[in-house]
Amino acid sequence: MSSKESQLREQICATAKSMFDRGLTHGSTGNISAKLDDGWLLTPTGSSLGALDPARLSKLDWNGKLIAGDAPSKENFLHLAMYQERPANGAVVHLHATHSVAVSLLEELDPADVLPPLTAYYVMRIGSLPLVPYFAPGDLQLADAVRRFAGKHHALLLANHGPVVGGSSLSAAADAAEELEATAKLFLLLQGRRIRALTQAQADDLRTRFPIK
Repeated sequence: MSSKESQLREQICATAKSMFDRGLTHGSTGNISAKLDDGWLLTPTGSSLGALDPARLSKLDWNGKLIAGDAPSKENFLHLAMYQERPANGAVVHLHATHSVAVSLLEELDPADVLPPLTAYYVMRIGSLPLVPYFAPGDLQLADAVRRFAGKHHALLLANHGPVVGGSSLSAAADAAEELEATAKLFLLLQGRRIRALTQAQADDLRTRFPIK
């Protein structure tokens, strides 16, 4: 095993534990993946993000076949779809984060862009957030649905399920996923109040100055 792969395995486990310890995921929910030169790493099925073993992470090829490690998350096809549609992605984070899931349950959302541009950093790290229709966990139709959105969006919100966020690196994907969850929390806290979100011109200016990679 290369030193680069060893470092990435450690980074995945450290990122996962940090997210678990701060309540961004719970139980055995959520999964994280990252690219290697000869495949990709994914957290194993049934594992808690708070107690991962770097040596037991699943290593897969680009057909989704297990090369080494424990059996992969049953949601591995979500990650594979994101990588195939967004080749520049270096990592993907999928969480069942409470506030993001709560937003995905609300009626009368704009499915093309679920959250308003409340903060500059939300616009800079997420941009726009489409709502992917509900499919049962493990349903391969969900992968097809993700593919339809992933070409234009690096962050998706799965209805009644949670966010899937890609990034150029593991840190970029994790930062964006956390920004999404923080904005979802703000959005819920402000329900029933008049919101002064960023204007379209302000949001467009941020997208031009800080393009998402």
